[in-house]
Amino acid sequence: MSFSAAEDDSGSEIHIPADIDWHMLDKSKFFFLGAALFSGVSAALYPIVVMKTRQQISSTQISCFKMSFSIMRYEGLRGFYRGFGTSLMGTIPARALYMGALEVTKSSVGTATVSLGFSDTTATAIASAAAGLSSAMAAQLVWTPIDVVSQRLMVQGYKNSNSSKNVIPSVNSCRYRNGLDAFRKILYADGPKGLYRGFGISIVTYAPSNAVWWASYSVAHRLIWGASGCSMGKKEENGVIGRCGHRPDSKALVAVQGLSAAMASGFSALITMPLDTIKTRLQVLDREENGVRKPLTVLQTVRNLVKEGGLAACYRGLGPRWASMSMSATTMITTYEFLKRLSTKSQESLTS
Repeated sequence: MSFSAAEDDSGSEIHIPADIDWHMLDKSKFFFLGAALFSGVSAALYPIVVMKTRQQISSTQISCFKMSFSIMRYEGLRGFYRGFGTSLMGTIPARALYMGALEVTKSSVGTATVSLGFSDTTATAIASAAAGLSSAMAAQLVWTPIDVVSQRLMVQGYKNSNSSKNVIPSVNSCRYRNGLDAFRKILYADGPKGLYRGFGISIVTYAPSNAVWWASYSVAHRLIWGASGCSMGKKEENGVIGRCGHRPDSKALVAVQGLSAAMASGFSALITMPLDTIKTRLQVLDREENGVRKPLTVLQTVRNLVKEGGLAACYRGLGPRWASMSMSATTMITTYEFLKRLSTKSQESLTS
């Protein structure tokens, strides 16, 4: 089913590029190429994630410039890629789960909403929100343990001199040689629940965030095409299409996708930033009670943030997170749409 093929706006027919549905994809090519393409995207954006994580665990506000200068001065380029190997290993299966759940849900929910009589635009928004919700929940089953390990490696060696005495970075009490060593030590110290520390709040953070992002993206995508679709394209050579007579060219397609993704990311980042800060601290910081290291609770984490600066403390790292989400989303969606077109089955396969 394609529920974004064309839309009327003031009597002019604007040809929005049709969706490529799950049944139209060559699955092996889709997952293999997806792993390669998204690994490259993750490598390019990883330094921003490291800065965001360190800002979130800091008890004082530190600018991005000072943070990046400090990392480069004391740790070199390697400091920007702490935990990257672990993160990359988790990215491949997590992305596979994410993309599979996203496409299956979007296709099935989209078909159901259209059959119930919803308009094309409403059906697309509902299907996108449902797909974002299910894909985030599926990916977190793999991603939470990877997130716990990689974030501890990210902040290893980071000095937070202003931390309160009962809240200390876990890296101060345990050193990790690599991702495998961290995985083993966390499992030994805290059991499986140690690897899933923050799982609940990760779901609370990422599931609604993804739902909001995909719904916002689909709406922004249609609004932008509705406002400028007739002027951003090439004229068809064989026949007039509607009143404007244009179809979008590849440059217009990428530009609209990128702008829609950036708009959706800004909205989503503002809404979910406090939850993301709490999640990061739960996964990385510990408290000390009678000489025994124990995980922080959500309530203790919130109290510490309030003491450190109230609501403003919850938004430490917003700049890098917004930049990371915008750049990641822009590259992700353009790469993702490109991947779907690369992975589309031939016409003979679809009709056979």
